[in-house]
Amino acid sequence: MIEALRIAQERNLDLIQVTEKVDPPVCKIGDYGKYLYWLEKKDKGARHGGEVKGIRLTFNISTHDLETRAAQAEKFLKKGDKIRVEMVLRGREKALSEVARIKVVQFMEALGKLIPIKTERELKKDPRGFTMIISKG
Repeated sequence: MIEALRIAQERNLDLIQVTEKVDPPVCKIGDYGKYLYWLEKKDKGARHGGEVKGIRLTFNISTHDLETRAAQAEKFLKKGDKIRVEMVLRGREKALSEVARIKVVQFMEALGKLIPIKTERELKKDPRGFTMIISKG
């Protein structure tokens, strides 16, 4: 330890203790400011919640396509991303909004069988249809 400290001082660097859990403690020679910056950057990357991916459902979607989209959503959730589920309604479909709501619920049930989910934003009616945001539960 004393020899490592002497070498660090000769090179105008710092002796950085990496871990204290082992005996002798693990140290490395380097710039302490740079080390702190690196740790901060590493923490920021770990906290990143992922992006919001979109899954778009249509009014006349078949059950097989619904399951396919649920499988795709499962991949996104496992990666750590959130999902925006969109049900776009056009023309007369807007008058049958209850049927569209049932389709979204079916999608949520199919996805719930694959992976536990948590709703970030409840199902909300927009001028173009329905949207909701879900994440891994």
